[in-house]
Amino acid sequence: MEKIVSLCRRRGFLFQSSEIYGGLNGFWDYGPLGVELKRNVKEAWWRDMVSQHDDMSVIPGAPSTYEMTGLDCTIIMHPQVWKCSGHFDLFCDMMQTCRQCKKLVRADHVQDMLNNADWTNSFAAECFVTRPDGGATFDSGAALRWAKHRKFGRRLSPGLALVRNPEVTMSWLAEDVENGTAGELTLSLVLSYMATEQKNQTGLQMPCPHCGGDLTEPREFNLMFESYAGAIKSEDNRVFLRPETAQGIFVNFKNVVDSTRVRIPFGIAQVGKSFRNEITPRNFTFRSREFEQMEIEFFCHPDTSKEWYQYWRDRRFRWYIEHGLAEGRLQLRDHDPDELSHYSTGTADIEYAFPFLADGEFGELEGIAHRGDFDLRSHMEGKLDPKSCPLEVELGEDGKPKYKGSGRDLTYRDDLTNERFTPHVIEPSAGADRATLAFMCEAYTEDEQPDEKGKMQTRTVMKFHPRLAPVKAAVFPLVKKDGMPEVAKDLYKALKAKFPVFYDEKGAVGRRYRRQDEAGTPYCITVDGDTLTDNTVTLRDRDSLEQIRIKLDDVVDEIESRIG
Repeated sequence: MEKIVSLCRRRGFLFQSSEIYGGLNGFWDYGPLGVELKRNVKEAWWRDMVSQHDDMSVIPGAPSTYEMTGLDCTIIMHPQVWKCSGHFDLFCDMMQTCRQCKKLVRADHVQDMLNNADWTNSFAAECFVTRPDGGATFDSGAALRWAKHRKFGRRLSPGLALVRNPEVTMSWLAEDVENGTAGELTLSLVLSYMATEQKNQTGLQMPCPHCGGDLTEPREFNLMFESYAGAIKSEDNRVFLRPETAQGIFVNFKNVVDSTRVRIPFGIAQVGKSFRNEITPRNFTFRSREFEQMEIEFFCHPDTSKEWYQYWRDRRFRWYIEHGLAEGRLQLRDHDPDELSHYSTGTADIEYAFPFLADGEFGELEGIAHRGDFDLRSHMEGKLDPKSCPLEVELGEDGKPKYKGSGRDLTYRDDLTNERFTPHVIEPSAGADRATLAFMCEAYTEDEQPDEKGKMQTRTVMKFHPRLAPVKAAVFPLVKKDGMPEVAKDLYKALKAKFPVFYDEKGAVGRRYRRQDEAGTPYCITVDGDTLTDNTVTLRDRDSLEQIRIKLDDVVDEIESRIG
C-alpha cells in the first residue's frame, strides 16, 4: 500500500488537502491524473446505469423493463429532512475521549487500534515471556523498566498510568494477583491495569490507542457537520451538510413523477458530495470526511421488491468485475440480521480486499439495501420509530409526532390499474472515492521488462481498464527532427478532439513508454521514419507490450474502438 500511496503523490493522482499547511486529516485533493480517473469512474457508472440504459428491453435478471432518470440536489437542505430521516437522532457513533491526550476514538474501534498500536506491540514484546507450552507469562519487572525507558514507555505512551505513576499502577495489579482476583493475565487485561491509576475509584480503564491514557465512558457523537444559513447564527438557522445523497431523492420523488411521467418501476440516480465528521479517518481515501457518492433509489411495487433487490445486488457486483476488479478480490456479503439498519429488510455489501487490510479481510465498496417504504413514509408522516414493528410514527411526550413530516402525499397511483400504494425502495449506494481507490489498488502492478539495452528492469504499470484510464493514448515522435514532430502533433490534435491524450518528445522512447505505463495510459503511438514513407505508425499495448503497425489515418478509429 505504501508504494501505491507514493505513486499517487508522485504522479499526481492524489494529494492531501492543504498540504502546504500540514494537511487536514480526512480530506483529499485529486491531482491531474486523479481527477480524470475519478471522473471516468463516475461517467462509466452514469452511462451504464442511466444515460445508456435501455428502457425498452428486459435486462437479463430484471423482473421487467424499467426507466432511469437523474437528479442533482443541494448539499444543504431543510433541517427537518434529517429529523424525519432519523439522521438527527440516530446518525451517531459511540465515542470515547482520552483524558490525557484529549483525542477522540470510536468505541468500537479501540480494540483494533490497540492491537495495531506501536506502544502495545512494544509492551507485549518486552513484558511477556514465552513459555515452553506456547503460552506467555507477564514480567512485572520488565514492565517497570519498559515504562521508565526513554525510548519505550516514555516516548511511545506518555499518557499511560504505568508511565506516569509506575509504582502505584503496579501495586493494583500485584494486590489483585495476590488476592487471586486478577484472573488470567492476558495482554488485554494487563493493558487495562497499566492504564489504571486509581482502581478503587474508577475501576479498570481502557487505554487510549494513541498515548495509553485512560478513556472516558462511551458517549454519543453526531456525525453531521453543522452550519448556519442566514445572517444570524442561531438555533433557528442551524443546518447540516448532508451525510448522504439519498434523502434529496426521496423529498423530490413527487416532483420527478409529476414532471417526467415515469412509471413504476423506475430509478432516480444522483452523484454528489456528502460529509461525515469521522473521528478516525484512515486508510488513505477509504474513510474520509468529505466524499462523493453514486446512488440510485429504485422505486418499485411492494410485491416485486424482493426480485428487484436480487437484481440490483447481482448487477452491481458484475459492474465492478466488468471494469477490471478481480473477482477473487471481491465478495458479495449479506448482512446478518443484527447488522441491518432499522429500516432495512435486507442489505448486501460489495466488498474488496484492499491491500491495507489483513489477509482475508474485505472493505465495503457499495451497499445494496432494501429500504422498504421507510423513507417515503417518514417524509409523509414523520420520523418512524425504529423499535416499532410494523413501523409507526415515533411520538413525543405530548403524544404527537416527535418530528413532523411534510404532510405531502408521496404515494403512487398506477394509472393503468388505478391502484395507489407507497413504493418500496431498493438502494444501490456506491462510494466514488472508494471505487476509485479500489481501481487504483487493482491496477498497480510490478513486472520485469527489458530496457532499451536489453537489461531486465522492474516496470511499474497501472493496468486500468481503458474506459477508466485517465489518459487514453500518448503520441511520440521517435526523434525531434525530420518532420516527425509535425506529423505527431497533427495526430495528437486529432486524438485530443475525442479523449484525453498526452504528447511527449523528451528522452529515449523506452523511458517515455515507462512514464506512460506508470500513469496507466493503455496505448502509445510512435511516429518514426517509416511513417514518412508508408504513412503507418507503431501502436503499443500497455499490458501485452505488443507493437503493431497501423495506418496513420486509422489511428483515431482504432483507439476509439479499443476503449469502447
